[in-house]
Order: sequence, then structure tokens, then C-alpha cells
Amino acid sequence: MDYTAQLDSAIARLHDEGRYRTFIDIERRNGHFPHAVRTRPDGSQQNITVWCGNDYLGMGQHPVVLNAMHEAVDAAGAGSGGTRNISGTTVYHKRLEAELADLHGKEAALLFTSAYIANDATLSTLPKLFPGLIIYSDALNHASMIEGVRRNGGAKRIFRHNDVAHLRELLEADDPKAPKLIAFESVYSMDGDFGPIEEICDLADEFGALTYIDEVHAVGMYGPRGGGLTERDRLAHRIDIINGTLAKAYGVMGGYIAASAKMCDAVRSYAPGFIFTTSLPPAVAAGAVASVAHLKTAQDLRDQHQTQAKILKLRLKGMGLPLIDHGSHIVPVIVGNPVHTKKLSDMLLDDYGIYVQPINFPTVPRGTERLRFTPSPVHGPDEMNRLVQAMDELWSHCALNRAELAG
Repeated sequence: MDYTAQLDSAIARLHDEGRYRTFIDIERRNGHFPHAVRTRPDGSQQNITVWCGNDYLGMGQHPVVLNAMHEAVDAAGAGSGGTRNISGTTVYHKRLEAELADLHGKEAALLFTSAYIANDATLSTLPKLFPGLIIYSDALNHASMIEGVRRNGGAKRIFRHNDVAHLRELLEADDPKAPKLIAFESVYSMDGDFGPIEEICDLADEFGALTYIDEVHAVGMYGPRGGGLTERDRLAHRIDIINGTLAKAYGVMGGYIAASAKMCDAVRSYAPGFIFTTSLPPAVAAGAVASVAHLKTAQDLRDQHQTQAKILKLRLKGMGLPLIDHGSHIVPVIVGNPVHTKKLSDMLLDDYGIYVQPINFPTVPRGTERLRFTPSPVHGPDEMNRLVQAMDELWSHCALNRAELAG
């Protein structure tokens, strides 16, 4: 077999469909984000504004986070030295897990290297803990949840996105004695819509199911202390397992689950994704502790974040751009064609110094390709004005349709 030809063919298919991803070299500069510097292919540099980052609140450059990380590096060095089971459990990891458990009002939390690994490892391990477990998964759950459910080898049911009636039908069709778990998200990152948390909890109570929620795009940003939608809506006590990330609103990296002490202990003891992975560097854990603790009392940042999102949505709607608005901080502008989406992204970058990556299949369904903007408290009026003007000009230049609100 000509393996090189097979690789060429695979990559060519992406180019032909217009969804081959091109990464750019970005140099973030502390204290100046969302401004950064791009190194072009020819080696020259360009000042850019990042509009697609997930550092939603700018905590990746906050002094309280940086100071904690510097102190930890000086005290403990660079790496953790091993997996959690060998030598990679430090006081920094334990402090972070305690901080996260407190954030969600749970007995315990379990730290992973990313929220992807936390989802994958936990969901693929649960059938080992509950033989015969049936997992009911929302059709638009994140790839990490899909992968975890797929790999666990147990029974699964996919319910239509946010369709509680369909979920009920699936629950009613199964053995009432079988162990069950409903897996869903609080904020779906591509459309920015919310999961029907209370209704799903009601069904879980009725059918004796566990609940598993991904709060990755909500922790730090919703709720009086940043505990996510479950905290905002006072429903955290009805969720058995909460998944979150430290790489978005908290500005560092890592993921976790928060649950009962016994649940965390069992996952810790059985999940290969936890057992065999080197733990986060102490400095990263220390920065996350500082970030989580700070955002528990930083309602002003959450308010600014929501205000920025509302302003950008209002201005884009005013130009008739096909924007989906479900009331969250996510700002998706639908282009509907991978080639046009990539062209818009390239022109925004090259001509205006505005960086926003195209979102294509398989992240979103074909025909719904989009630009996904993530306004933050560190995007000021000047940055907002430049973005809106650029979108207006390019939308006309590319002869794209203007429409009423799409969602």
C-alpha cells in the first residue's frame, strides 16, 4: 500500500471541501490581550486582535493568577514528577480539588489534564462501576462526551437535542430496573443555547437516573460565584456529576469532575485516563486555584462579559447578519458555506488584523458553517468598532445574504 498517497488523499479531501484548517502563529503579550502578534508565513509580523479565544474573562493575564504561578514555580519547580498515583499529587492539586468541590457545593472534585479527558475518562469508566448502565446522551454533546460514551462498551441512547419529550420516550422504553445516566451540557458552545437542566433533573428523579452535566462553557461566567448555570439556577444539588474546565474562564488549563466523595474515589480508582496520565504542573494548579478563588467574588467581570456579548450581538443584528442568539455569551454568525467561511476568516485576518477561526464540519453540521466570536471584558469599544465595521464591509464585498435573526 502507498501510505503517503493515502495521506495525500485524506488531506486533499479537506482542501476540496474548503474545510482544511490553517493554524497561525500567535504571540500573546501579557497585559495586552486581546491584542497579539502574528508571525506570517514569510516571517513578517502583524498586530492582531483575537476574537475567537476561550480565555473569556482575560484571567490568563490576571496578576492574581500570574503571581500564584510564579510563586509555585519558585517553590516546586516545573513538572509534577509523575502520575497522581506515583508522585504527582501535591499540595497544589489537593488545594485545587478542594476549591472546585466548594465551588459546586460537592463533597469532592477530581482533577484531570483537560475537560476532554475528564469527560472521556469518566463516561467510559461509569459502566465498570454500574454494570448494565444505559447512558442517555444529547445529540449535540461535545466530542469528548460522545467519545467517552462510545468507548465504554455499554448501552447508549441518543436523544434529540434539548428534546425532553424524546428523552422521556427513550427512558420509558428501557428496563426500569436498569441503571441509567443522562449526559448533557449547560451551554452548547456552537449555538450558545442552554440545556433544559431542571426538566432533565425531573426526569432523572422520575426514572431513577444519575445526571451528568458538562459546564465547560459556563463555569466562572454564570452563577453568583461562577459555579455555572447549575449554581445560577440553584440546581447543582440535583446534578450527580459536574464536569468543568480550567482552560476557558479560568484562563489556565485542566479539567475536572465534582461529585460525591465516593463517586470521585471510584473514578479515580478505575479510570485509565486518570491513572496513567502525568498530573498538571504544580504552577498550573496553583494558578487555577487563584483564578477559581478570585472569580468567586468577581461578579463585575461576569457582568462586563455579558454586557460585551449583548452589545456585539445587538450591533451585528442591526446590520442584518444571520446571528444565532439564545441569550448566552456565544456569538455565532452563520455563513453556511465552508469556502466562504474560510475566505471571510482569511480576509478579516489579512486585511483587518482580526483573528477568528472558521467553524466547519464536523464541529457543526454541513451548511451551518460559521464564524464564532467570543467578546470579553478586555475587548474595548475600539476593538468592537473595528470588528463591526470589518464584518459590514466584508459581508457586502462577498455578496453574502443579510437576514433577520437566525435563532
